Parts: sequence; structure tokens; C-alpha cells
Amino acid sequence: MSLKVIKPGIYSLLQDGGRYGQHSMGLTNGGPLDRNAFRWANLLCENPQESASIEITVGGLALESTVKTTLAVTGADIPLSINKQSAALWHSHSINPGDLIELGFARSGSRAYLAVAGGFQAEPVFNSVSTVPREGLGGLHADGSALKSGDILPCKPIEKPRLWQLPEELRADYRQNSALLRVVLGYQQENFSETQKQLFFNSSYRVTKFSDRMGYRLEGPEITHSIKGILSEGICLGAIQFPADGQPIILLNDRQTMGGYPKIGSILSVDIGKLAQLSAGGTVRFEAISMNRAQALLAENEKQFVSSRLLNLCL
Repeated sequence: MSLKVIKPGIYSLLQDGGRYGQHSMGLTNGGPLDRNAFRWANLLCENPQESASIEITVGGLALESTVKTTLAVTGADIPLSINKQSAALWHSHSINPGDLIELGFARSGSRAYLAVAGGFQAEPVFNSVSTVPREGLGGLHADGSALKSGDILPCKPIEKPRLWQLPEELRADYRQNSALLRVVLGYQQENFSETQKQLFFNSSYRVTKFSDRMGYRLEGPEITHSIKGILSEGICLGAIQFPADGQPIILLNDRQTMGGYPKIGSILSVDIGKLAQLSAGGTVRFEAISMNRAQALLAENEKQFVSSRLLNLCL
């Protein structure tokens, strides 16, 4: 009972909610870059929110089913077809043995999430199946490798599927290839002058081609600081660090757990998905917010997700 990988696409990784509690061993979190899109995909398949799904970068994935199940694709605007017939994103679909599921290449956004009912079944490593290639951990083969042609993705059969769709007003729009990212300043902000902080928060930065799941490298006005050298310390998700060239790097899910570059602050976690959906050449701007505002925005995002209702397609 499985989906067989016919074409793996550009870069397709098995991800669940992430690998937590292992930083003391030097293991990072992994998990989905666009957490909201990932959770919606699982919800459309009536799964627990953290269930293992496929994170598809850019597109090109093709699967063949040997199981009756339900499937949903959310996130980037990637053409989806089932048996060569166009199928909607942000919907769940009934899948039968022999069906061919194909994804084209993203028209906007960079990452899509494909979930099946019950989640993909793989052996956890340190309590997670999330794939982190840099560490050689997780994924279908537990070695950190991306999906390959011929891989077999075990999943559970569903005899009487229920089908759902996410209302359009709740779907993210990635067409602009730009994002405003909200920042909570950290304690090292004191080493950046007011002039440098104003320059940073009033400038636009471009996403470079040297951006991946470990971090997004940006290009724009050079930012300087007064730190001559610091001891390595723990790095949180979304930390904005400045190496010697003064160009910001925003650290993401596959970041190293320790680092010694100065950091002005961290991106609000709910904005990580907006950043991760940008392709090379996309632009970002930054807005400083207080800790209280950040907590309110997190609570608001969670309340919207929990209180939202899917539309039943079987009525």
C-alpha cells in the first residue's frame, strides 16, 4: 500500500512537524519551511497536523498509487494532475490504485506540500522523520536523502474518503515574489548603531540564488556593527546574522545549532513561510515589532487556523 516515486522532481523531501529537543546533540529541527501550508495539507486529509508529508521544491514530482487513499497539495502554485486530468490545489482528492499523480513546475511560490490520509509511514530518527540532508538524518531511508525514482512511500488505505477544500480567502497568495518580514530585535542589536538599524529597516533586500533550507542569503545595503568577535552561541529559527560582508543571512529550519556571527534579531516564525516561498530575485523588507506584538500575532495566526472551517465536497 504505497505511492511509488516515478519522478522525484527538483528536490522533494519527507517532512513531519520537525525534530525537537536535540540541539544539545547538535541536531537541528528540520520540518516544513512553510508551516501553515504544511498543516493545511494535513488537515485536508484529516491528519494530525504534524503528520509526514512531502515538501516539494519548485516541482516536477510524479507518483503512482497502489492504494486507495486521499491526497492534497497546498502551497506554491504548481500545476497538479491526476491521470492527466487537471486537479485543484488546496483540495483533497480521492486516489485509486493505478492512478498517476503529476506536479508541474511552480508558477508562483517555491514550495508545495503533498499529504496523504494517515501520513506517509517511515521510521523516525530521534523522534522525527524530517529529512535534513546536511546531517544525513531522516527521510524515507533515514539517511537524509531526498526522494529518488523508484522509492516506495508506504501509506494507509482509506476505504470511504471524505473530500474537503480550503476556502479561497484562507489560501496564501505567492504571486508578488516579495514579502514584509517582521523582526523581534535581540540583545546584540545594541552593537548596531541607530543609523545602521534605520538603514536596515528602510531598505529592500534581494533573495540570492545561494538560498536554501539552511538559510536565505540576501543582497542589499551593507550593514556594519561594532562587534569584533563573539563566542559561538545557540541560534534560533529566523535569526538574522551578518557575516563580514554585511549582507544578511536569515537562518531557517536546517540551520546549524551554534554560530558566531552578530545577529540583529529574529524573524517572526509565522513569516518564515512567506520568506521560504520566495524565489531568487524576490525582495524582502523588514519591520521591527515588540515581543508583545509578536506574541499577539502568533496567537492570532493560531486562532485563525484552529477556528477555520473546511468546505465539505461530499455534501
